[in-house]
Amino acid sequence: MTNPDDCIISTHDLYKQVPALDGSSSSTLDILNGLDLEIKPAQTIAILGASGSGKSTLLGLLAGLDLPSKGDIFLAGQSLCSLDEDGRALLRSQHVGFVFQSFQLLPSLNALENVMLPLELKSDAEAENKALALLNRVGLGQRLHHYPNQLSGGEQQRVAIARAFATQPDILFADEPTGNLDEKTGSHIIQLLLDMNLEHNTTLVLVTHDENLAAQCQRRLLLENGLLTESSPHG
Repeated sequence: MTNPDDCIISTHDLYKQVPALDGSSSSTLDILNGLDLEIKPAQTIAILGASGSGKSTLLGLLAGLDLPSKGDIFLAGQSLCSLDEDGRALLRSQHVGFVFQSFQLLPSLNALENVMLPLELKSDAEAENKALALLNRVGLGQRLHHYPNQLSGGEQQRVAIARAFATQPDILFADEPTGNLDEKTGSHIIQLLLDMNLEHNTTLVLVTHDENLAAQCQRRLLLENGLLTESSPHG
């Protein structure tokens, strides 16, 4: 096993159980079964699997949004299981960015304000300048003052990507980033996401059904029966 210090994320003997769908208090459903994973800085990882296989659950665990039933997760050198909820939130704010299928933009804020928000939460005096630069980078320099409902799906995802990179995260988690987009728009978003990731030297961990997106990542992991198996991007 690789030295955990060499990894930006690692899991050890990870289990996740949830109550069974039949509502029985005595029965549980095993989602993850002793999963081990090591991710080095700046790698791009695609996690694939059938619907209901636990991909989003795994992503939430890796990001410290949830805790495992058993095992441990190390993110940026810290055990997530040893931290309380506030501690995990602080670690996320220091190291993590998110891109979601549903964009998760605040409807009451325009594009510029949405991107500025995480910077303002950190009292960054350069919030507006940094947000402007990022929105220009994603091709939305002419849409700064448009609200989410005035933007197309592709434009909203570009705002979300700019916001995710605003705090210069070490790790970017993306959950089905092209899931709500048509094929052509999705292809443009894939290229933008990978280009930005390379420019910022970020570790990218994404969940996707998009084989085209998965094939462009350095590692392609299949989640099946609670365990990950690795295949070549073109295998």
